[in-house]
Amino acid sequence: MGCDGGTIPKRHELVKGPKKVEKVDRDAEIAARWRHCALSQEKLRRPVVACELGRLYNKDAVIEYLLDKSAERPNTEVASHIRGIKDVKELNLTDNPAWEGDRMNTKGDRYEDVHCAMFICPVVGLEMNGKHKFCFLLTCGCVFSERALKEVKTEICHKCGDPFQDGDLVFLNGTKEEVEKLRERMGERRVKAKAAKKSKKNKGAETISKPVAVEETTADSAKASQNGEADSHSDPGPSGSSSPTKVTKLSAPPGSKRSIQQMEDKSEAYKSIFTSHSSAKRTKDQISNWVTHTPYHF
Repeated sequence: MGCDGGTIPKRHELVKGPKKVEKVDRDAEIAARWRHCALSQEKLRRPVVACELGRLYNKDAVIEYLLDKSAERPNTEVASHIRGIKDVKELNLTDNPAWEGDRMNTKGDRYEDVHCAMFICPVVGLEMNGKHKFCFLLTCGCVFSERALKEVKTEICHKCGDPFQDGDLVFLNGTKEEVEKLRERMGERRVKAKAAKKSKKNKGAETISKPVAVEETTADSAKASQNGEADSHSDPGPSGSSSPTKVTKLSAPPGSKRSIQQMEDKSEAYKSIFTSHSSAKRTKDQISNWVTHTPYHF
């Protein structure tokens, strides 16, 4: 029954039972979300961008995705809501002075602190490692912790000083409930932007059509005044004879050409400067035929 060494096999060595489900380290999973791009799964490097759902990406990975949206690319469902480069915001991050990166652990013989992050909060100094909630502003892209918002309540950005509202805050790597709320806000924001763009286009069309309507009304009024002027000359007075009436001359409508020789307010000396004056016109005797001279005639 035994082996050469006198050992006796036990039951768990002979009978194989069901495999145990491997448990994922919660800390390692959280650290991976804050250190790696959500689209390409590569390590985050500047420039870092974030979408309206609070996911972190490398900017070059987002550009490559927008240029090639084929189904063969892995993990494309994460960025399916990104339609263009305007749907992401470049983050204004603060570097962690204690971050050494991977350059000090090239051999793998040193302890690597999982909780040490590349970036920190510029107000409180908390590390952006997933243990604390962080948010960014859609207006300026500055990133700071939730504790900074609670301790220093203000309506301007803590880092750059730009004003913001509560709707401009987007929490990074939030829970499922927070992501659903951000998705609803994203839909409302896009609907408003679409409506504003449509109203702006309609206003532009109205401003173009208004000058055309003004020109038509001026032309109609000029015709009506001319008809009224003719009627005033033809109507007889109370004694049977036609009475002289004052005729008001209308100015030419804008955009119509008017000869300088017809302007009564201009002097005769001023009119004689132009070629349309009678003094500038020549008779048939003064007009000679054109003669073309070439070097061959000499």
